[in-house]
Amino acid sequence: MCLSTAFRDSNPDEVLMEYVSSINIDGENITLTDLMGEKKTFKGSLKFADLTGAVIRIDC
Repeated sequence: MCLSTAFRDSNPDEVLMEYVSSINIDGENITLTDLMGEKKTFKGSLKFADLTGAVIRIDC
């Protein structure tokens, strides 16, 4: 199972969410869901996703 960590693109040290299991993009809204089903929504854009390396970067 590949779980990723989402970071703010402008500040790579800022973790937005850990153990991300799914990403839903609806226009400018990006909803991340973690392994436990917790959801967080950010307004912005997906900049980078390396699911093998478990890294997601979001410009928000």
